[in-house]
This record gives sequence, C-alpha cells and structure tokens, in this order.
Amino acid sequence: MKKSHIIWGVCGLLVLFLIFAVPNAYNKAVKLQEDVKAEWADVQATYQRRADLIPNLVSTVKGYADHEENVLVAVTEARAKATSMNIDASNLNAENLKKFQDAQAGLSSALSRLLVTVEKYPDLKANQNFLELQAQLEGTENRIAVARENFNAATKSYNTHLRRFPAKIFIGWMADDGEFEAMQGFEAEASSAKAPEVKF
Repeated sequence: MKKSHIIWGVCGLLVLFLIFAVPNAYNKAVKLQEDVKAEWADVQATYQRRADLIPNLVSTVKGYADHEENVLVAVTEARAKATSMNIDASNLNAENLKKFQDAQAGLSSALSRLLVTVEKYPDLKANQNFLELQAQLEGTENRIAVARENFNAATKSYNTHLRRFPAKIFIGWMADDGEFEAMQGFEAEASSAKAPEVKF
C-alpha cells in the first residue's frame, strides 16, 4: 500500500511540475520574443534618427561645396534606399536582415565619403551648424552600435531559450507551427575583420 502511495505521489508531483513548467516555458518564449521586437524597434528608430540628420548635413555641405554634387547625390540616394528598407519584427530572417544591413552599410559608406570630402573645405569644418550636425551624427552612430548590441543580446536570449531543454519540448507542445522561429541577429561586416592600416 505504501508503495502505491509513493508512486501516486511521484505522479502527482510530475503532473504539478508539468502544469507549471509548460506554461512558464511558453510564457518566457513570448516575453523574449517581445523583447527582440522591442529591441528591433529601437534599432530602426536609431537608424531613422541618422537618416533624419542627413538632409540638414547635405544642405550645410552644399552651401560650401556645390561642385561636390556627385558625393551629395550619392548620400541622398543611399539615404533613400536605407529608409525604404522597413522590416517588421515578425519578418526578421537572415535574408531580410542582410538587405537591411546592406542598405545601412551603403549609407554609412556614402556618409564616410561625404566627411572625407569635407576635409577639403576648412570654412565648412569651422561652421558651427556643421560641427553640431557632425556631433549629432557621431552620437547617433554610437546609439546605433548600442541598439544593435542590445538587439543581438535579446536575439541570443530568445534563440537560446527556444533550443534549451526542456523548454524546447514544452514550447513544441503549446505553440502553433511557426509561432516561435529562431531570429537572426546582426553579424559583423566583412570589412570589420581586417584592421585598418595606419600610416604616419
């Protein structure tokens, strides 16, 4: 008789464990998925902030460097391409994230060429409006780096939870097909693997 009580007790504890553990694993996946979406919104907002600074920067440079029109056009076109890339958090797959990252890299490259061009114009470099815009742009680039880092951390937590035992099994029981898919984080650009050469 005592043996049957122990067996029933163990079965009861197992049922209680499942009653609490299964919904907990599912709810944690929901929370982590929402965290990724929130971090993605922050990434998009910081990139949009950078895009919003560019028209003022271009118009300030244009006043000093009219004959550098090809650089200004390149920046404007890169901005248009970057701002046209709007990816919903539910469509964050490797292909879409690469397209987004490529568009943003194109804008970064165009901005770099613009800032190199500015070096030819000492009056522009001393212009207060330009200096303020340059400082805002630098601050925004730092915000972008932080937002990307936070997004990658949230993506890692989410993906790890989906793969971890026993959450993987419990989520499989409760979730609809495709409800919880692994998400892609930002990867380092190929150009960042090689350190820049510094010559004095």
